[in-house]
Amino acid sequence: MSETPSTPAPPPASPASPPEARWSLSEDWAATVTGLVLLVLALVGVIPAGLIP
Repeated sequence: MSETPSTPAPPPASPASPPEARWSLSEDWAATVTGLVLLVLALVGVIPAGLIP
C-alpha cells in the first residue's frame, strides 16, 4: 500500500492576503454615517443653529 494522502493538502496562505474576517466600510457608507451623525447632533442641539445653513 502506498502512503499518499487521498486528497492534496491545501496550499499555505500567502502573507500578502488580507484576513477574510476583516470588516471594511466603503466610502458611501462612511459618508452616510457621517451625515446621520451630523443630523442627530443638529437635532439634539449640540451643533448651534448659526452653523447650520
